[in-house]
Amino acid sequence: MNTKTVKTALNRQSGGYLHTFTHTLQPYTGCAFGKTIGTGQGCPYCYVRRLPVALFKAQPWGEWVEAKENVALVLRRELQRHAQQGTLGTLRIFMSSATDPYQGAESRFKLTRACLEAFVDYPPGLLVVQTRSPLVLRDVDLLQHLGRHVWVSLTIETNDEEVRRRFTPTSPTVASRLRALQTLYDAGIQVQAAISPMLPNVPEPFAEALNSRCTRAVVDTLFEGDGAHGKRSEALGMRSLFERLGYGAWYHPAAHVPLLRALRERLGEDRVVFSQDGFNDIGGCRDDCV
Repeated sequence: MNTKTVKTALNRQSGGYLHTFTHTLQPYTGCAFGKTIGTGQGCPYCYVRRLPVALFKAQPWGEWVEAKENVALVLRRELQRHAQQGTLGTLRIFMSSATDPYQGAESRFKLTRACLEAFVDYPPGLLVVQTRSPLVLRDVDLLQHLGRHVWVSLTIETNDEEVRRRFTPTSPTVASRLRALQTLYDAGIQVQAAISPMLPNVPEPFAEALNSRCTRAVVDTLFEGDGAHGKRSEALGMRSLFERLGYGAWYHPAAHVPLLRALRERLGEDRVVFSQDGFNDIGGCRDDCV
């Protein structure tokens, strides 16, 4: 496990799939959830695998994580500057877009928690904490302090544990993520179930399970959400993976329709969003927010 120091914490966001956010924040570089176990590759659909941060590293993606040891201190200074300039409320921050802020290393380094402590003192207009890890529950106290300023977006691609084991063997179990959603929701925290990207599932029970566990749900697919109309997913070998695992029929642009219908029937139209752009309107923002 390596550490490094950084000069900036908040990275300006311009365009791309997070186009309504002003900044992203990555407490870590690299992501252990992407590690290969046996013949199973963790998060095989992750687009970061094809970015320079992964391609130009000596070790394979998933085999390394770097902790930005001073990131919270730098973040606090940047937030103080925004507070002095009167621009704190204009910040829409996504944590994180190229890693998971709750790496296993977070138990040791507590960088994400330190960043949340800075946000409690200097609340931005919006903070979205994107994770797949139940470790987020450790920070319920800080998330409650942030109140309406924060959303937790928790990835849960399927309700089928066998699918989870076969497609994303390094990720937390379905049951543990459902429990995390429930705990966050019951604690009064705004929580989004991010079915992103959607993997094979059982639609009606999935919708039923999410109904009492989230503020809203967003459904994204390997075609809508990869930023290249499915070409990036093809390049990552997702079609062949679906076929090899016996789920070839699920790899088509309309596979999400039954789940989307079930979610809308159970949760209501206002609590369900389709496509990756659903991340951009979280917190009530639309294209004219920035």
